[in-house]
Amino acid sequence: MPTFDIVSEIDLQEVRNAVDQSNREIQTRFDFKGISARFELTDDQILMTGEQEFHLLQMMDILRQKLVKRKVDLASLNPSDPVSNLSSARQEIALKQGVDSETAKRMIKALKASKLKIQAQIQGDQVRVSGKKRDDLQDAIALLRGEDWGLPIQFTNFRD
Repeated sequence: MPTFDIVSEIDLQEVRNAVDQSNREIQTRFDFKGISARFELTDDQILMTGEQEFHLLQMMDILRQKLVKRKVDLASLNPSDPVSNLSSARQEIALKQGVDSETAKRMIKALKASKLKIQAQIQGDQVRVSGKKRDDLQDAIALLRGEDWGLPIQFTNFRD
């Protein structure tokens, strides 16, 4: 029985490279001379620190450009509100990975509403879709790609 998995993953190595490139660009840009601004990458978030909120907006623009060049989907970023005091400002950007249960339930509901002869089930942070015909699974992929789920989705582990 053919199956495939719906996942939401980002390449953390590409994110790390984009953060490193962003830090290098900040060091060389004229509008950041004499300003303590930097990016820090932890396991599941990016921390931006600068002197003012205006610097954070500029830094976000730089980071987005670097991520797009490295083909990292910007929908996987979840920026929080900036926190600022008199001497510094900081902002955390969470990296979304995995299909959360609410989104997975919406996907399964959309697949069932399409009347395709397939079965879908939630397995942790991914959704497994199986069916008797390969064409039905390809129609399911087309249906899922046609909608906006609020996170980047990939289709992996396609097996006949």
